[in-house]
Amino acid sequence: MMADTGKKPDESGDNGKGKDKDKQKLTTKKYEKQLAKLHVELVKLQEWVKQKGLKVCIIFEGRDGAGKGGTIKAITERVSPRVFRVIALPTPTEREKSQMYVQRYLPHLPAAGEVVIWDRSWYNRAGVERVMGFCPEEAVKRFLQLAPAFEKIMIECDIILLKYWLEVSMEEQTRRLEARIDDGRKIWKLSPMDVESYSRWYDYSRARDEMFKATDTPWAPWYVVNSNDKERARLNVITHLLSKIPYKKVLRDKVKLPDRQKRRGYREPDYPFKFIPEKF
Repeated sequence: MMADTGKKPDESGDNGKGKDKDKQKLTTKKYEKQLAKLHVELVKLQEWVKQKGLKVCIIFEGRDGAGKGGTIKAITERVSPRVFRVIALPTPTEREKSQMYVQRYLPHLPAAGEVVIWDRSWYNRAGVERVMGFCPEEAVKRFLQLAPAFEKIMIECDIILLKYWLEVSMEEQTRRLEARIDDGRKIWKLSPMDVESYSRWYDYSRARDEMFKATDTPWAPWYVVNSNDKERARLNVITHLLSKIPYKKVLRDKVKLPDRQKRRGYREPDYPFKFIPEKF
């Protein structure tokens, strides 16, 4: 049952934007300093996960432009991709469409010593698939009914499950999506579906509300993140997830580099190596 907070994320019409105006924007220096400290803690968490064989599953959901990708990048920037795996599945194939819905997600769940981060997840069914009409309403209702039981099984199998919804205001979403139009680095983030879904703000709001009502459970709650300020959102998410996974610093021997071996007659070869041009 969803906890009654007394308000919805966008009930005020500004998604917390009024609060954002009262906060001073973080300077790049302060943001990077705080992020560096959190990166150290994430590495400690990584080593603890490996040593104890923990299985961690972190879900990021939210509207287009809410900041999911940037938050995931901030989390994974300094950790091992062999431990922290990011899953962003493409459109399902015809074969996958014929499978049990959750089947395509199961192979990606974490094994011991892994942290799996989902850039969108099985909650596609409650969000984009529903809003864009990619599945019948009956299938959505069935998903919302079964998802809590599926997640309970995950937790009973010792998976630590964290679910984050990044909440962005109408105005900030518009600003971010418009910024992608003429930015060659970001144009790939603006698909025809993103453009189409932009106009369906309240359809997404209704879908989100019903998803929360059905799947915000005591064993797998949803955590809502005000993501209008991307830098603050990243720091807040990392701080929160570190607080939800108990860990300790793993002691390790101090590293000392050994002496290099002797040359023993080795000579650099007279070989025409093909060096790339040094334009910078």
